[in-house]
Amino acid sequence: MSATIHHLGGTGRAPSLDAMFQLVAADLNHVNSVILERMQSEVALIPELAGHLIAGGGKRMRPMLTLACARLLDYGGTRHHKLAAAVEFIHTATLLHDDVVDMSGLRRGRRTANIIWGNPASVLVGDFLFSRSFELMVEDGSLKALRVLSRASAIIAEGEVNQLTAQRRIETSEDQYLDIITAKTAALFAAACQIAAVVAERDESVEQALDAYGRNLGIAFQLIDDAIDYASDAETMGKGVGDDFRDGKVTLPVILAVARGSDEERGFWRDAMEGRRSSDDDLAHATRLLRAHNAIDDTIERARHYGQRAIDALGPFPAGKAKSALVEAVEFAISRAY
Repeated sequence: MSATIHHLGGTGRAPSLDAMFQLVAADLNHVNSVILERMQSEVALIPELAGHLIAGGGKRMRPMLTLACARLLDYGGTRHHKLAAAVEFIHTATLLHDDVVDMSGLRRGRRTANIIWGNPASVLVGDFLFSRSFELMVEDGSLKALRVLSRASAIIAEGEVNQLTAQRRIETSEDQYLDIITAKTAALFAAACQIAAVVAERDESVEQALDAYGRNLGIAFQLIDDAIDYASDAETMGKGVGDDFRDGKVTLPVILAVARGSDEERGFWRDAMEGRRSSDDDLAHATRLLRAHNAIDDTIERARHYGQRAIDALGPFPAGKAKSALVEAVEFAISRAY
């Protein structure tokens, strides 16, 4: 029987990434050294701008997943250090580009790089970090690792473009929304986990199990992000509350509320997503509609479903600290909504 997601409070403490952090702390020091070394450049603006985001309070969740999955497989080598750094560079590059596309002003509670240094610098430093990630993959020498991570990079870009075409369109379907978040968020979680099996030279079934774990965790993670954009404050989120609302991002809570709402409510959502209703009062009204139709709770419930699928994917692996830490990472992803 596989583990299940505990209802929060059942363990007496809130789930966190602490167990994973402790498990991989020594490896993570090596990864951070690689990150620090490879974000350097003779062009001073590059490490300055990259460092703002890389040192900006991120949890390093994706590289930690690579390290924890390697630990799950009893991998004793060091190849995963450079690949985990490549994962973090891909993630950071996409954040830099995202903030430009979204015209965001806050990230993790701090001003975004594009606000401080401008859009052109943010885009170009993002390009630099992408290039660095590919250098690290090539140095590893495994065509398979290169294929897994380069494919993920392409899928992330596809997801971002898909999101752009869906923006401000309340006709966006649940299936399209799922395609978007599977690409823009879950693909990198999946690749981060799968490459641990690649460096440990395990068979296809192990790669697929870790891919499924990471992919489902990534979907759950993004669903919770989209729920708490309407149910949180800026301190918890680390970005402006209601950013998705003002950006016209048609996320699952909105899709559910539109489907369940009256014609009048659908008119409000259309105006809001198309940018004609974006005041604080409009956001408050939107949140009331979401709550009236259980759209936030049902989004969280959907996240729990994907979280459970992530945990189930770990079924074939032996019990131990690594497996427990990976299960708790899922519980942490869900618990952010409470």
